[in-house]
Amino acid sequence: MTTPTKRLSLPDPVLTDRYLHVVGDGDEAAAIALVTGLLADGVPPARVIVDLIGAAQRRVGELWAANDWSIAREHAATAVSERALATVGALSPAQAYRGRITLACVDGEWHGLPARMFAELLRLDGWRVDFLGASVPGRHLITHLHQTGPDAVALSCMIPTRLPRAHTAITACRAAGIPVIAGGRGFGPDGRWAQLLGADAWAATGEEAVERLVTLTASSAADIPSFGDLNGFASPSDEEYTHLVRARPHLIATAMERLAATYPEAHQYTRDQADATAEDLGHIVDFLAAALYIGDPQIFTDFTSWTAEVLASRHVPPAALEAGLRLIQDQLIDFPTATTMLDAGLATLSR
Repeated sequence: MTTPTKRLSLPDPVLTDRYLHVVGDGDEAAAIALVTGLLADGVPPARVIVDLIGAAQRRVGELWAANDWSIAREHAATAVSERALATVGALSPAQAYRGRITLACVDGEWHGLPARMFAELLRLDGWRVDFLGASVPGRHLITHLHQTGPDAVALSCMIPTRLPRAHTAITACRAAGIPVIAGGRGFGPDGRWAQLLGADAWAATGEEAVERLVTLTASSAADIPSFGDLNGFASPSDEEYTHLVRARPHLIATAMERLAATYPEAHQYTRDQADATAEDLGHIVDFLAAALYIGDPQIFTDFTSWTAEVLASRHVPPAALEAGLRLIQDQLIDFPTATTMLDAGLATLSR
């Protein structure tokens, strides 16, 4: 692909579709040529990041969920976008004059590209950014904060199952006197779970977060009223949550045993099929645990609705997910909150 010669601008669905095609084809050279041409044509780098790479990456996720793309193709496309993003950064120098930001994905969160795009937006806005990458253990994050003394911490969480670890990180950052801005779908609609866990701010998009950080860092952490209110937050030592986390391996193993006893065809599973089934059961337990931790059944019902759609695109009937939910529920009859949440998840399937 050659560098575009006509005047180009973003957003442009045609350009986005062209970029999606080349990343879907794994064509790194073409993707780099496209972003390079846009920058040479005067398109602001932030627009290339948000309206081209970001927009295409959302479509990549949708195509995987609809079973139009395999997970291998999704990963390959993401790798190409990472290279294209690096090219945008290399060709877009910016002077750091605002201050220093530490940016990290919470422990267990492996979706690093959205955070990396945000890091570039911050750099373009004049921040020095320490991007620590995906799945940063809380203790290492805090060590880094003590070593570098940033003006703020930005935490990315794309999946609600990581919220307990996000809570640990937020609490530790605030204890160190450093304000926290949260971002990512994992923090819930309108950032409601970021608020509950004590973040100082939340932003729906990278561009919104850039704006919020200017205000957030204008005052000392002591002067900033917390975005969250921990007074109403249930302790993570709650009996049902603690039991679920500790019993996770046993719950999954027992469910697999009962599955094999109830459905004879399960005995014919290949090793890969058995591993996939155990992984799916693990997702049920993990989302249930997150819902118990936060005290909001929406985490679990959203999971069941989304999972049912993904399975339907793969021609898996809702009865399969229902069976998995009941295999876990049958082991939690002494835990009323968990049972109620599982009932709510089952109800979403009937709709």
